[in-house]
Amino acid sequence: MSQNIKRTLRNAILDASASFKVVLLTGPRQVGKTTLLQDVQKDSRSYVTLDDLNMRGAAQQDPASFLDRLQLPVLIDEVQYAPNIFSYIKMTVDKAKQNGLFWLTGSQQFDMMQNVTESLAGRVAILHLQGISLSEEQGRPDDAPFLPELALLKSRQKTARTLTLPEVYHKIWRGSYPDMVTQDSDNHWERFYSSYVATYIQRDVREYLNINDSAAFHKFMQVAAARTGQLINYADMARDVGVSEVTVKTWLNVLHASGVIYLLQPYFNNRTKRLVKTPKLYFMDTGLCAYLTGWLNPDVLERGAMSGPMLETWVISEIIKSYLHHGRIPRVYFYRDKDKREVDLLIEENGTLYPIEIKKTASIQNAGFKGFDMLVNLNMPIGHGGVLCMVGALTPIGNNVDAIPVGYI
Repeated sequence: MSQNIKRTLRNAILDASASFKVVLLTGPRQVGKTTLLQDVQKDSRSYVTLDDLNMRGAAQQDPASFLDRLQLPVLIDEVQYAPNIFSYIKMTVDKAKQNGLFWLTGSQQFDMMQNVTESLAGRVAILHLQGISLSEEQGRPDDAPFLPELALLKSRQKTARTLTLPEVYHKIWRGSYPDMVTQDSDNHWERFYSSYVATYIQRDVREYLNINDSAAFHKFMQVAAARTGQLINYADMARDVGVSEVTVKTWLNVLHASGVIYLLQPYFNNRTKRLVKTPKLYFMDTGLCAYLTGWLNPDVLERGAMSGPMLETWVISEIIKSYLHHGRIPRVYFYRDKDKREVDLLIEENGTLYPIEIKKTASIQNAGFKGFDMLVNLNMPIGHGGVLCMVGALTPIGNNVDAIPVGYI
């Protein structure tokens, strides 16, 4: 069924393949990397996967012979298992002088990215895939990356569908992995996420970090999930997990490098010394986050203590996906100053900052929205702002600010 959902990144892959000798698609396991690449070039590219232990052994022990035997153009899956292969790919593509010969996927970015950037500098386009976005699920994959700008919001009035509160929390709870989005029922939700966590811990992270105590890492993932949408406090997390701060930092970096979490940086420039400099932690898949924090159905999640942070996590991850899936790195930040004044998200586009607040309410009068006046201190052009919330239609609520239905992301 997942083939029926058209992925936005498709166009960026074809553009990159026409312009670069190598395309590397990264992202967490199970987000559909291989399915997408095979779908884009159905019958015109051979395929090997290094999940196959025989292939992996050949690629690790004798990369040159391994590449000689491949039929080009080729898609090599899970390329992180043969880190020495990149310099041999470089020699092959330099001889061939043809673009798009190698398409690669990698689930863990850890050391792989360093090897790629060193060996294939100038030859590789690196793209990032996440789970299925709301726009992909709603059949509008060609919509532009989200920006609370009036022209874009008006176009969304034609293409997007407003969502009810139960619909939003069902999507948050279900998550965005293709295996979950394309199912007609939620019956295997718990089984999917429990096996995902076990596989991810046992296959990828334990292997890479040489973790003997998988229970401690599992506890760490639960502690991290409970803090989605919060400023990172390493000491606090280390105490809750029972490991050192250094270990927490390492483990967070691994989750970040493999696309499981996003570390949202605070916006500050040299003129604004009074701003917070600690990043915020967001899970990129809210279904995984709901599973790790024990919310076993959407209604309990919507009524529970994490209702607000999970909505914020979902909206921010969707906005990030809207950029990644267009082949762009999102320039997104949050604002928080020493007086604890906050803006949930700032999107920087063409030298202008677009502010966004995220609220669960459908009633703007009760939202407690105080405006974006504090941003004048940044001495940057401030664009049209938005309060993403449960309103049914685009509604002006102040000077250059609209209430925006969350379904428009």
